[in-house]
Amino acid sequence: MSMSLKETIDTEIKKAMLAREKDRLRALRSIKSAILLAETEKKDVSLSQDREAEILIKAAKQRRDSIEIYEQQNRNDLAETEIEELKVIEEFLPKQLSEEEVKIEVEKIIAKIGASSVADLGKVMGAAMGSLKGKTDGKVISSVAKALLS
Repeated sequence: MSMSLKETIDTEIKKAMLAREKDRLRALRSIKSAILLAETEKKDVSLSQDREAEILIKAAKQRRDSIEIYEQQNRNDLAETEIEELKVIEEFLPKQLSEEEVKIEVEKIIAKIGASSVADLGKVMGAAMGSLKGKTDGKVISSVAKALLS
């Protein structure tokens, strides 16, 4: 049986403390607190792998959004912190699909549901978000689907 994400993060926290990697430690602790929060919400001590992936994806998205805002405000110091945390979070994310791989999957979905125009975007997005959940960002799916349906 493989280690849960929580156990893996605990192990990594200990390593980071010993190595005095304060940036990595901060990122790992933020992941751990997100896991603990999810467990408390669900009153469930063992989260499913899907739920663990959702937590990581949400954390990564928050970092990306913050990076974008900080860069717009020329706060590269703050953006750098978020970039460091994002790198750590990405180590634990399920392998993400490339834009080309997403395009292939979305094309299959469009063919399967017979979508023909941007009016069908909602149906395509619903199916794509379900089948590609945890494998890519919703923004990527959305831009690929819009491009293919235009």
